[in-house]
Amino acid sequence: METPDDIKNLLGPNEKVELYVKEKIYHPQISIDSMVVTNERVILRHPHALGLKKDYTDYSYSDIVGVAMDKDLIRSTIKLTLKGKGESLELGKLPTPLAEEAYGRIRENVGRFQAPFATGYANDPQTTK
Repeated sequence: METPDDIKNLLGPNEKVELYVKEKIYHPQISIDSMVVTNERVILRHPHALGLKKDYTDYSYSDIVGVAMDKDLIRSTIKLTLKGKGESLELGKLPTPLAEEAYGRIRENVGRFQAPFATGYANDPQTTK
């Protein structure tokens, strides 16, 4: 699915969209949330006012400490545990194949952003040569 232009305008110079997930709901609804997984963060898009206005919330991978997925046959939920209070963010009603792909990409990016700090070698003079 093509990434909307309003999302493209929010991206940093080296940021790339890895996955765009439009949440699908089977009953009529005017505003449908979507999620964008980039190589630097997760962006949530919240259209409102009949789609004329949009709000955005983004979470850097360095702020995410855990990722879990509740998998169902048709729809699944991804739960992101955020730093600080240990609160979690639920991304629900996602089509299962897209939720699986998003889960894998988010886990990979969280690991990539936290690996140097988690291993304790970030400031090791022998590894920075």
